[in-house]
Amino acid sequence: MSETLFDRQMLEALICPVTQGRLAFDAERQELISKGAGLAFPIRDGIPVMLVDEARKLEE
Repeated sequence: MSETLFDRQMLEALICPVTQGRLAFDAERQELISKGAGLAFPIRDGIPVMLVDEARKLEE
C-alpha cells in the first residue's frame, strides 16, 4: 500500500488512545507510531486500527 492511500488529513485528526498525544506516520511499515505509549498502530487496507490489543510494542 502506498503512502498516498493514507489520508494525511485523517492522520492529523487521530490521537493516541493511550496518551492522547500526536502520532507519527511510518510509511514503510504502514503504522501510526505513539512514542509516548511505545506502541505502533497498524494501518490495514488504508484504515488505522486504533486498538491497543492490535498495536505492536516498540522496541527500545
